[in-house]
Amino acid sequence: MNGLGVRVVRVAERAFDAVFGARANPLRQLGALAFWLLWIVVASGFWVYALYETSVDGAWRSVQELHSLQPWGGGLMRSLHRYASDAFLLVSVVHLLREALLGRFRHFRWFSWVSGMPLPWLALISGVIGYWMVWDQRAQVIGQLAFEWAAVLPGIGLELVRNFIDAQAITDRFFSLLSFLHIGVPLLLLLGLWVHLLRLPNALTQPRRALAAGTLAVLVLASLGWPASLLPRADLEQLPLVIQLDWVYLGLLPLADAAPVATGVLCLAVTLALTLLPWWPPRRAAAPAARVDAPNCNGCTLCLADCPYGAISMAPHPTLPAPTRIAVVRSDLCAGCGVCVGACPSITPSRRGAPVVTGIDLPALPLATLREQLEAAIDALPDAAPRVLVLGCGVAARPGDCGPGTVMVTAPCAAQWPPVFVEYALHRGVDGVLVNGCPDGDCSFRLGERWTAERLAGTRRPQLHFQVPRERVRVHRAAREDSASLVQAVQTFRAALAAAPIPSEIRS
Repeated sequence: MNGLGVRVVRVAERAFDAVFGARANPLRQLGALAFWLLWIVVASGFWVYALYETSVDGAWRSVQELHSLQPWGGGLMRSLHRYASDAFLLVSVVHLLREALLGRFRHFRWFSWVSGMPLPWLALISGVIGYWMVWDQRAQVIGQLAFEWAAVLPGIGLELVRNFIDAQAITDRFFSLLSFLHIGVPLLLLLGLWVHLLRLPNALTQPRRALAAGTLAVLVLASLGWPASLLPRADLEQLPLVIQLDWVYLGLLPLADAAPVATGVLCLAVTLALTLLPWWPPRRAAAPAARVDAPNCNGCTLCLADCPYGAISMAPHPTLPAPTRIAVVRSDLCAGCGVCVGACPSITPSRRGAPVVTGIDLPALPLATLREQLEAAIDALPDAAPRVLVLGCGVAARPGDCGPGTVMVTAPCAAQWPPVFVEYALHRGVDGVLVNGCPDGDCSFRLGERWTAERLAGTRRPQLHFQVPRERVRVHRAAREDSASLVQAVQTFRAALAAAPIPSEIRS
């Protein structure tokens, strides 16, 4: 990870948290927000297309009538279509930039990164075609510049530019072709999005309601306050000297006009460099993949359901009769996060000194080692109450100095801690267990903080035993750069524990 890039992202996120709140922070839901914007683009586009005429004489007129005859219907939808399209491309680029700054493109993440590279270009192409369909003076200039840019490519000559110089060459077929492309390219974009999410189970494709509603409201207000512009009808007998550009979709055209070859080479070089980023410069090897212990795997599929990267599949069990199955781990997809370990219901840490039994484990940091660290940490706590154990995440916040009555043990992800370890720690004599993970909706391993909260709340298997006093267990979410939040949470928890009696049944 780029340390400076991570700090930049976290500073921006905290600033947005202060304005929108953590649950509605758009920076933590950029992928889901892009999907929401795409559906707005599609819905508004269907409305506009139903009233659009695919002909030389009707193209500009039909768009003009949207604004003059239906300002609260078709006119609003066209403006909404334009602003949502701008927002979709901007959010997609910011999403790409954020993932790059956080270093989330190497090893097991390479497929999602590479498959996402063509998507902004497909959106850009579709947007430019949409501006052509309007057939105003802007479309006229766009067409000439775009074809002049394309004319420098091998095998394409200046004859293509004739289509935007000779009025006789512009026919109704041309607008039918534009309409086909304006629908076909987004279909390729949807296919690309499906491929992009292939290795991301349980992907969040819709933002939270507050963010979705707020985004739609802002777009509608912008559409009402600043309707999408429409220039005079294209006239191929004269070239307009000055036009208004949508700098989100058309910002490359002035560069292409000034230096077509250099602009094309630059776009190609940037795209290629970003595509190869997961392998350059070479970095250290990924963490060892999780390993399945066949005698203790009963084929329950909980690890399959919880794996954030689709690295687990099921196969016939090698020693048990059918239909019993066994989990199989693909090492090239495994993040070494331990989420699957925390999902295994066969874990038995209840007796000190006895072997830890589990159906799946991490070679680099097995549960037996974590139990030893947990026991050593509890033994180091003073006898005076309240005694608090923090089960932490390796990439989330650290509590710092919270006093002699608090100790922390970390795993690669908070979701590696099985709920039974919380119960085990309480029986070993701690007064409270606080599980700290990544911020809400921004887990470094995608789903760790979500699965942790659901397991401890009893809504996801394996779940915390119902007899465990819930006032003795808390979940907190704080990024590495937000240790002050964790310190405050620990202190608040300690104060609550000090004020409450400690049930004798949770003592060993």
